[in-house]
Amino acid sequence: MNCSQEVNNMCKVKSCPYHGPSPIPEEGKWVKSLEVKDICGLSHGVGKCAPQQGACKLTLNVKNGIVEEALVETIGCSGMTHSAAMAGEILPGKTLLECLNTDLVCDAINDAMKEIFLQLAYGRSQTAFSNNGLPIGAGLEDLGKGKCSQISTIFSTSSKGVRYMQTVEGYILKLALDDNDEIIGYKFVNPGIMIEKIKNGISPKEAFESSIGFYGRFDEAKKYIDPRNE
Repeated sequence: MNCSQEVNNMCKVKSCPYHGPSPIPEEGKWVKSLEVKDICGLSHGVGKCAPQQGACKLTLNVKNGIVEEALVETIGCSGMTHSAAMAGEILPGKTLLECLNTDLVCDAINDAMKEIFLQLAYGRSQTAFSNNGLPIGAGLEDLGKGKCSQISTIFSTSSKGVRYMQTVEGYILKLALDDNDEIIGYKFVNPGIMIEKIKNGISPKEAFESSIGFYGRFDEAKKYIDPRNE
């Protein structure tokens, strides 16, 4: 060890007994994490890119320090989509430390990786108190039945009010308004369910019509508007 002259001239003072790191909760156990292989858990990290034009939600399922499952969801720019595809290919099979030091190109994905690392390293994961954690594949449960990211797109102005364009149920077709022109419901189509039906041989028209649903007091409306054109 290369030390300065000042340090070399110092006398040695004994340190207190070594107690090791504080234990952290991991998958229903208290673990003293000394190496990256001691880390287990499933959690999420959310990051944004430097100009804040896009964001990433990253879900990792880590077993014995190895990323066994990754879910990458992005919203923002088109370049982020390609970076997400690359991240999905290279993250599984790496240690958590390798993933932290992997260039994931997109700032938002790198930022999400940093946030999820902090959660797992400090025992703040979603599965901290779940016995044996969650099985590989649990990340898909976040996507719901249609296996699509749950996205909400809402646009509003002070002069014309709010427009729901997409909610967790799906793509909004019509907004239902009452006597006061307030929204009381909407008509939507679920794209994930519709595409699954088309894949299974149902005609696109029938798949579209059978994937339509309604929310709220849609039938009681005094007026219906197209949120994109009216």
